[in-house]
Amino acid sequence: MPKSVAASLRLAPDALTRPFDPNQFAFKTTDDLEPFRGVLGQERAVEALQFGVAMPRPGYNVFVMGEPGTGRFSFVQRYLKAEAKRLETPADWVYVNHFDEPREPRALQLPPGEASAFIDDLNTLIDNLLSTFPAVFETPTYQQKKSAIDRAFNQRYDRALDVIERLALEKDIALYRDSTNIAFTPMKDGKALDETDFAQLPEEERERFHEDISGLEERLNEELASLPQWKRESSNQLRQLNEETITQALQPLLSPLSEKYAENAGAVAYLQAMQVFLLKTVVEQLVDENRGDAQRRQMLEEQYCPSLVVGHPASSGAPVVFEPHPTYDNLFGRIEYGNDQGALFTSYRQLRPGALHRANGGFLVLEAEKLLGEPFVWEALKRALQSRQLKMESPLAELGRLATVTLTPQVIPLQLKVVIIGSRQLYYTLQDLDPDFQEMFRVLVDFDEDIPLGEDSLEQFAQLMKTRTSEEGMAPLTAAAVARLATYSARLAEHQGRLSARIGDLFQLVSEADFIRQLASEPVTDVGHIERALKAKATRTGRVSARIFDDMLAGVILIDTDGAAVGKCNGLTVLEVGDSVFGVPARISATVYPGGSGIVDIEREVNLGQPIHSKGVMILTGYLGSRYAQEFPLEISASIALEQSYGYVDGDSASLGEVCTLISALSRTPLRQCFAITGSINQFGEVQAVGGVNEKIEGFFRLCEARGLTGEQGVIIPQANVATLMLDERVLQAVRAGQFHVYAVRQADEALSLLVGEPAGAADEKGRFAKGSVNARVVERLREIAEMGLEDEDKGPAKALAGELGQTVAAVPEEPRQGPRKRPEKTPVQPPVKAPTKPRKAPPKEKPAGPVV
Repeated sequence: MPKSVAASLRLAPDALTRPFDPNQFAFKTTDDLEPFRGVLGQERAVEALQFGVAMPRPGYNVFVMGEPGTGRFSFVQRYLKAEAKRLETPADWVYVNHFDEPREPRALQLPPGEASAFIDDLNTLIDNLLSTFPAVFETPTYQQKKSAIDRAFNQRYDRALDVIERLALEKDIALYRDSTNIAFTPMKDGKALDETDFAQLPEEERERFHEDISGLEERLNEELASLPQWKRESSNQLRQLNEETITQALQPLLSPLSEKYAENAGAVAYLQAMQVFLLKTVVEQLVDENRGDAQRRQMLEEQYCPSLVVGHPASSGAPVVFEPHPTYDNLFGRIEYGNDQGALFTSYRQLRPGALHRANGGFLVLEAEKLLGEPFVWEALKRALQSRQLKMESPLAELGRLATVTLTPQVIPLQLKVVIIGSRQLYYTLQDLDPDFQEMFRVLVDFDEDIPLGEDSLEQFAQLMKTRTSEEGMAPLTAAAVARLATYSARLAEHQGRLSARIGDLFQLVSEADFIRQLASEPVTDVGHIERALKAKATRTGRVSARIFDDMLAGVILIDTDGAAVGKCNGLTVLEVGDSVFGVPARISATVYPGGSGIVDIEREVNLGQPIHSKGVMILTGYLGSRYAQEFPLEISASIALEQSYGYVDGDSASLGEVCTLISALSRTPLRQCFAITGSINQFGEVQAVGGVNEKIEGFFRLCEARGLTGEQGVIIPQANVATLMLDERVLQAVRAGQFHVYAVRQADEALSLLVGEPAGAADEKGRFAKGSVNARVVERLREIAEMGLEDEDKGPAKALAGELGQTVAAVPEEPRQGPRKRPEKTPVQPPVKAPTKPRKAPPKEKPAGPVV
């Protein structure tokens, strides 16, 4: 190939990176800068979040979409807290006893900041009750009134007995009485007779005594017939006295509370119900001598003291709650149970609030992956948002798995905004599978992965580094260190005109560099600390990369960096192992023979090729047919493989190398092995951009450098990838010295020309290639194969098959019989990663307007 053509495709060293000069910063260290409080380069996301927070209509909950490390979580929390301070503080809530139906506790709403005061007031009331009762029943006034009631009853009782006693004495019969019994005894000469004396009396006299005693008992029954009524009247009088006494004692205790909470109808109603219940229970609960003070207090607290659901300091603004573990109980609250001799019991005092209670009236922040991983939670959350009611219940009760008495607390009105943070894939999955999702989460906050480099971007980038180092207590950064971080960020973004939005990775690097600075006892973090931190991380995560590199140098993995060969070229791939990403050259091979099998992708046939890679291989058929087989049918059999790959292969970045290898095999033209190539092609032979181009170039350069740079080695990349180049300084130095080269091509013919070292041959107006050119030789070979197929058809299937079998038998010598083959002792070690070839970044999957065919 003429040197002028190669020179035109060769990239200058300045095009291989975007340097950031420390002199372009107007500061020496980040201490000279003001902190940056916003979010870097995410204007679209900021506007969407502002709209979602300000929109008061229901259904405008927020889904924050983006990749981890882009600052989405920290910015959302910071913005919500700032906005929440300007919003109205929501009401406090407590649960109180429903005296008529204890299984249905009542929810009581209080102004913000008053829940704690209300509970304290009720605790004070309980203290006053304990000090008032039973002391109030021991006052002289109460005792006098009670004695009067008892005396009146006793007087009526005594008068009845006096009448009977006088009648008995007239008949020589004595009346005896104690606290429980009344008895009659015969007398003689004023002396009561015992059983022996009575038995010695004459029979007539004994009979008379029996008749008299029987008559006295009947008269006694007549006189005491009204005794139950007297008892009831006495008991009613005593009960009325107790109620009057209790009411008088409760009045000074409850009146101040009723006046204090007069504007809260719910609190007043509860105090009234409490007073009525106290009238019924105070005697048996507070006057029981068998209970100690501690027992009485515990009993009063269990019945009358409110259970706090949520309380807010006055004027604190709306709450912002992040729930890191969104289980059902942590979100909706739970009902706890106690154990009494093996039996479970519960009460309104054992209701425990959840994150929805705490966030009610404000904002609840959740992580989508954790939320959807918990049973029952997603459907329950949708029900709560749709009904705008917060119901506390056990999810096991709906399944019939809760075999005990439970509570049904009164529902609480729910008004809040839920902010879910998740990935793009999860967002689109929910859109496709859940019809309620779009109606409930109408605001999408999309955090971009890259940040365009504008006039203020670098200054804001430096301010962001200042904010981070100040918050974490780290040393300031020099201007050179910030410039190196900007270069690293552009490398992460894979674009010379963008910075990466993965701020988390940058902060991790700054932290590691600050640790190295501490070990060196230096005051500021400089570019040297950044470089050592990058090198240390590469060393920590580079075991697999080093192992593969050693196998290449040892010849275990076959990669040539000089010479020429037919049907072989060096492709460029990327391996991702954990957080380590590195480039690895891989041999692409192709074979061609007559037949009608078409192009066979070996990776796909053995289920190692993923869809994108298989698509790239299938495009080759369309390119070959439209380019070379316009005058005859494309009747070939070819196989393409990515050699020594033992893991899954994805991405179409090898398709440019595959078409060049296939053309080499067709034209029997050797390809120069000093080149490595990457790129994707379409059916018209246009070269398209690929991902991971920096790692790919550096992987091949590393191998060439270890074997010795010759000045002819280089890589071929798509022209569309020039803007994504952010190469390492070692590669740049070799390019500047003319020891290594980077070529950018737009068409497959340009790449083919570089690989074969001569022009591939352009087509004239009739679509014919220059005689003797590579492309012309491809056409001639395809024509020969097509004519062979036509001749076989003329001979007939049987003759053609016999001829082919005869040739095969004659050509293949007989081999001796051998035993079973053994596996090789050692095969090149490659991790079972998802992709040797990294696919280009594709736009997120959009919801189609109609069916996809």
